Formats: sequence, C-alpha cells, structure tokens
Amino acid sequence: MAAAAANFDRDLEADFAEIERLVGAARAQGVRLLALPEAALGGYLADLDGAAGTPPALTPDGPEMRRLATLAGDVVVAVGYCEDGGGQLFNSAICVTGDGVLGHHRKVHQPLREDASYSAGDRFAAFDTPVGRLGMMICYDKAFPESARALALDGAEIVLCLSAWPTSRTNPAPQLEQDRWKRRFDLFDQARALENQIVWLSANQSGQFGSLRFVGSAKVVDPAGEILADTGVSAGLAVAELDVQEALDRARRSMAHLRDRRPEAYRLPAAAR
Repeated sequence: MAAAAANFDRDLEADFAEIERLVGAARAQGVRLLALPEAALGGYLADLDGAAGTPPALTPDGPEMRRLATLAGDVVVAVGYCEDGGGQLFNSAICVTGDGVLGHHRKVHQPLREDASYSAGDRFAAFDTPVGRLGMMICYDKAFPESARALALDGAEIVLCLSAWPTSRTNPAPQLEQDRWKRRFDLFDQARALENQIVWLSANQSGQFGSLRFVGSAKVVDPAGEILADTGVSAGLAVAELDVQEALDRARRSMAHLRDRRPEAYRLPAAAR
C-alpha cells in the first residue's frame, strides 16, 4: 500500500499525467492500494479566505472518472476532487479501480472559510474493495475523533485520509519540518490509527499553490500507531507492505478498543447535542 505527497494545480491534463506517473511508480513496487491527495484533480483552493476560485467541478460518473479508472487498472486508487453535486459543490474523494467506482466521500468538516466554496458532507461510511473494507475522509475531518471512530465501527480495516494540509498561517516555522501544523498533522495520523486500531494511509499535497504551502508528510501507519513509511516534507510515495488482517488481530489481541467501549457512559449533556 502507498500514500502520496504530490503537488497538483488547476491544469487537469498535468494532474492526470502526475496521477499516471504515481500509479505507475506504485504498481512497479507491487502496490495494490494507493491514496492520492485531496484535490488531486484540479488543485485545492488558492487560499482559505473564501476569495479564490474553485477547481473545475467534476461528476462521479463523468468522463474524468472513467479516465481515472482506466489509469487505476488493477490498483485501488483514491483521489480528491471538486464534485459537481447538482447546484452545490463538494470537496470530495472517490475510490476506483479499472472496474469503476468503489466508494465516495464528501468532506464533512470545513476549516476557516472553506464553507464559502463548498457545501458540507453529512456522513462517514465504509465500503468493500478488492483489498479489504475501506473508509475515506478528507483533511480536517481527521481532527475529529468521531470521524475515524464512525468508520471503524462500520468495519473499516484501512482508512484513507486525503489532505491539502498547509503550514501554520499565523506562525510558520523557518524549517518546514518544524512547523507546528505539520506536527499536528502527524499526531492526528498516529492517534487515529492507534485509538481505533486500524491501518491508516495519509496522503497530502506538497509544494505550494496560491498562498498555501503544504507540509507533505504522506505516511502509512499501522494499528499500533507506528509509522511504517513516511515521505517527510518532500514529494514522493510512502510505501509499506502489511498483512492487514494479521496486523489488526495482533493489535486487538489483548486490549481491543472497539470491543471494550462503554457507549452508555458517553452520553453528552443536552447542550452539546
């Protein structure tokens, strides 16, 4: 399995060329599951103030997704894009193989002024694929424990988190490796894998687009929260080989977090519902 850190922009032809290159590189290493970043088709927003134009709007059953499926072939590939939802735009992720669409997700949680450009999704749902039961989320979704927990409870064995996660806007570090938003990005990846005892693939944009500089840091995390592969802040592929069922069984053998939950103790106060 692999997660990519790569740069994408408004040029769809260039984006498809980069996707073809990444899928080819992954396939050459025996990868069967590849996570690409949020907004890999069309690029992310140029800023988070609501003033920048959105990427080209695509439909899940349109020619672009058929082209994506052809490129994917025998690899399960997840890609972020701007979805034309019929009068609304959504920041979405789609999972395909050469056989067609396997799963779809609309970003639920919207940071800063992203809601000026996109409507919000309203659910998290796992889906079956040739490489196991998967779940998807997008970027800021992972800051909310409920997102990953909902997917884990729906049977997701592997969660793909597709991001366009930038550096700190208010206090960027001189060295990208030291940026506090990169640290948060990494902490969320490890915590969500560990607390749900699932495999976690984290893809992210790299480089710069508009006013945003991205932290890269694509990675594969095992169910114990250990990073198996990481691109660092550079573009590249984080590739790991894992027997998913054996890793899940090993992590859950003694302390099984999903099994040992006590939902009756988690009642929210009325004001928080």
